[in-house]
Amino acid sequence: MDSLLELKQIKKSFPGVKALDGINLDIKRGEVHALLGENGAGKSTLVKIMSGIHQPDSGEIYLDGQARKFVNYRHAIDAGIGIIFQEFSLIPYMSAIDNIFLNREFRNRWGLLDRTAMRKRALTIFKGLEVDLDLDCPVEQLSVAQQQFVEIAKALSLNARVLILDEPTATLTSGEAEHLFKVMGDLKLLGVGMVFISHHMDEIFTICDRITVIRDGCYIKTLSTSETDVDELVNLMVGRKIENIFPPKSCVVDKNEKILEAVIQHTKDSAEQSFHLFKGEILGFAGLVGSGRTEIISALIGARKCFKKKISLKNESVRLNDPAEALKKGIGLLPESRKIEGLVLPFSVADNITLNRHEKRYGFLVHAGKDGNIVDRLINAVGVKTSSPDTAVNTLSGGNQQKVVIARWLNNDCDVLIFDEPTRGIDVGAKAEIYQLMQQLTHKGISIIMISSELPEIIGVCDRVMVFKEGEIVAELTDDEIESNNIILHATGSAL
Repeated sequence: MDSLLELKQIKKSFPGVKALDGINLDIKRGEVHALLGENGAGKSTLVKIMSGIHQPDSGEIYLDGQARKFVNYRHAIDAGIGIIFQEFSLIPYMSAIDNIFLNREFRNRWGLLDRTAMRKRALTIFKGLEVDLDLDCPVEQLSVAQQQFVEIAKALSLNARVLILDEPTATLTSGEAEHLFKVMGDLKLLGVGMVFISHHMDEIFTICDRITVIRDGCYIKTLSTSETDVDELVNLMVGRKIENIFPPKSCVVDKNEKILEAVIQHTKDSAEQSFHLFKGEILGFAGLVGSGRTEIISALIGARKCFKKKISLKNESVRLNDPAEALKKGIGLLPESRKIEGLVLPFSVADNITLNRHEKRYGFLVHAGKDGNIVDRLINAVGVKTSSPDTAVNTLSGGNQQKVVIARWLNNDCDVLIFDEPTRGIDVGAKAEIYQLMQQLTHKGISIIMISSELPEIIGVCDRVMVFKEGEIVAELTDDEIESNNIILHATGSAL
């Protein structure tokens, strides 16, 4: 395969931080090349340099063997570099067609919008993707998977020769991910070179031809996928061998004390769904995307209306009409989208931790000294890696951002923590740290509900598992019952 895009000795620094220090990357025609590294390793910075969003301090970029300098995002697009961002860049109130051709609208000879031509082009792209959706519907009304394919269609409409896919499967079901991989296989045959970023090792070994590993902003190694394995890659990524990503399950579950009991009926015609949570337990909610796991939690904390709800906390009947009331009662939620719903990204680590609760001096006056002591204690307790409590949260890695959310709820003395997809977009090293932290919390008497689409996570972490299918709890699994085939059987109606 011929080299399509080459980056040589790329360096980039920001005030006080050396983000990249001599990165090499070589993308060939018709290959899928994985870019692998922990959160904070420099992947996002490198992607932004490839796409013209950032300029390198030094180093060279070659496209088709010719030295190039992408002065901005538009310049990179015009050169054939397309990117599918981890965070959607769609305008929610605009249609799929308008999003795909934004600032590149087709016009007729009189300078008017040629919507017929744009529709024809969009239909051709989606036919190639084998995706059927309403092109005139505002994208905010589309499913997350449909929005992802609108992003892909937008990149393909650019006739991209190099396509960068940053965590493209993070919000897709396994079936939708397989569909995406088929599309990527078709693009390989057309000679498109792809950069694929994912924390899912199984995906990398499924679709990628070669892998480049970076660590702490430095180039480590490029390997053929067929000549390496997961253990080697993890060792290269983190600089150490992780013996067991899942810690031993704790023996602190107190089955004599139900910390939470819930009976929820979504609509008048739907069946009641009930579950309970023991003190010190990690209870898993498993099932396919859209199976109703998040919906029942939203109803529990009052973020979603339901026909009937009966909640008991520590054997006391309570009314949870909204999330604020649930928090007062000791229930904290780490939402699936931590960057949108869980954090105020421009705020500091300290401000995010104390966002819902400040120590007061007099009346409404904040006691800054006590706040600072609490922040320092919680940063150490959950292991947030930051140079200062005043560091903006948007500069932290995904794993550390998640720890900041956990610290905030610990500041509110929560007895129940709900983790919704807690390790999505987090590298293997940070995942291990989150799992360890969850076990430490249970040893302190905190009870956890974990919603996850990753079966290994459910199996490796949870003491008990509730399986959801089409909005209903269809099984409760314990001990040896918690295994892949059993969960899939209940969640889909068919075994592996």
